[in-house]
Amino acid sequence: MSTVEIIEVESSSQQKKFIEYPNRLYRDDPNYVVPLVSERVEFLDKKKNPFYRSSRTKLFLAMRGREVVGRVATCVNFTHNECHNEKAGFFGFFDCEDDFEVASKLLKVAMITLKKEGMEIMRGPMSFSTNHECGFLVEGFDSPPVVMMTYNKPYLPKLAERFGLKKTMDLLAYKITENDQIPERIQRVVSKVAKRSNITLRTMNMKDFDNEVMRINTIYNEAWEHNWGFVPMSEDEFAHTAKNLKQIVDPDLVFIAEHEGKPVAFLLALPDINQALIHLNGYLFPTGLLKLLWHTKVSNKIDGLRIITMGVVPKFQKRGIDSLMYMEVFNRGLEKGYKWAEISWVLESNELMRAMAEQIGAKIYKRYRIVEMPLGKSVET
Repeated sequence: MSTVEIIEVESSSQQKKFIEYPNRLYRDDPNYVVPLVSERVEFLDKKKNPFYRSSRTKLFLAMRGREVVGRVATCVNFTHNECHNEKAGFFGFFDCEDDFEVASKLLKVAMITLKKEGMEIMRGPMSFSTNHECGFLVEGFDSPPVVMMTYNKPYLPKLAERFGLKKTMDLLAYKITENDQIPERIQRVVSKVAKRSNITLRTMNMKDFDNEVMRINTIYNEAWEHNWGFVPMSEDEFAHTAKNLKQIVDPDLVFIAEHEGKPVAFLLALPDINQALIHLNGYLFPTGLLKLLWHTKVSNKIDGLRIITMGVVPKFQKRGIDSLMYMEVFNRGLEKGYKWAEISWVLESNELMRAMAEQIGAKIYKRYRIVEMPLGKSVET
């Protein structure tokens, strides 16, 4: 067997191989959702994506002869390190065959790259930050991932652990279905909150989309400021992300909470477009667009939601506004014909959010893991 060589991605043809490699690796896995190639190309475009203004990334391929057998990326996120006062480098887009030689060579290259950048810790997988897809799936391999969540082979986190990476945080995904009744006690409490808090809920005004996005961006950065791993998003980066999500957002499922007319909290739920994408094989053309229309507009096969983010500014936290918004999205989702929702992800250490999710009847059904190791540590060969 020929030796494995790690090469840095420098050409468009190499980037295409980087993007498309997982499609071959997971081709026999019924739960794998092939990302839209056009979306991945745009995300990795350093000229168009504002994320790269405050970060430095590199992509690598593992080659056995002319065959791609793995991939990995590195990221130095200057905003993250300034926000958390640390020198953490990140690895992401990590996929390979079940071969420790391949995995270890990829991770060693990532380590060396990040150490040369002056980083002291390697953490991941993050592709490329907590604002994007992150974490190894370690529990819940029996169903496809929902929109903007990760999926991987069960052996992949084991290879990373063998290399020397250790758990630093688990991210939890909760599921609630139409059969889960929110306890009457919780409903009564939420009703009292709505009456006494002087909080009004409204849905997103798509005719004022740009300004609405800026309002949500302000809440987002303020509400999550002290959370583990949080990276604030600039106006340009937030607007860029919102522009992409606009294609699938349902404004009836985006809630803004206001106090005396001032936005103080928001909740964003997205239809699980992965239920349609799983049938497209990564391309909208020539027949993918028709399939997408079929699985969304015609057969109504998208019956799930992902509650992707919820934030309350510090001054208004612990007042029950989060429960109020969860109750509203649960009821509105049922009215619109959705049968289940995933609340993800929730930090394992976020006891307040976990308690709130469990009080309304949601249950943990998937677990994702972030791992790390100090750079320079010796590893198994």
